Amino acid sequence: MDTSTGTITYFVHQSLDGFIEGPGGEFDWPVMGPELSAHSRELTGAADVFLYGRVVWELMAGYWPEAEEHSTDEHDLAFAPVWREARKVVVSTTLGEAGWNARVIGADVVEELTALKAGGAHLLLFGGSTLAAHLTEHGLIDDYQILVHPVVLGGGRPVFPGPLKRFGLELVESRVLDGRVVLLRHRPVRDESLAADGS
Repeated sequence: MDTSTGTITYFVHQSLDGFIEGPGGEFDWPVMGPELSAHSRELTGAADVFLYGRVVWELMAGYWPEAEEHSTDEHDLAFAPVWREARKVVVSTTLGEAGWNARVIGADVVEELTALKAGGAHLLLFGGSTLAAHLTEHGLIDDYQILVHPVVLGGGRPVFPGPLKRFGLELVESRVLDGRVVLLRHRPVRDESLAADGS
């Protein structure tokens, strides 16, 4: 990956059948064991900007500002102050402002995020399949880190909502975290002829 300019990493939890939330919006199934928590801390520590779509932002903003009042989980207690202090960008056409060090982008999303990358910023996109699909279509995501959890949800929101044009990826890392979650890390194949012939 060229690190002379910024990057966007898509970091998302999914079920074995390819959903990031259940039929009723359930997100009570990811288990943050020690290895997964450590990997998450590594990613968040390397990011200059946390990137969200509106739906995921509202979930995050509804929990992390006062997480210590609701949880004694070690991962939550470590991440909450990091989240509050982090620079954030929220992509939304309905939010006017977001608070918590967040800037709302409502128009010219591709242009604004391209400018952030050109300025050297490393952005970490948390979930948000609609935004991820939009950025994928415009070639803005540099690193896909998908965490496959051992659960079948039977429906819900897919990790890549259609329709998307076909695009090539190369597997750059795969490993098991905490004996239960599989990390699949891919990068785009910029030369589509390589994707076509499997090289």
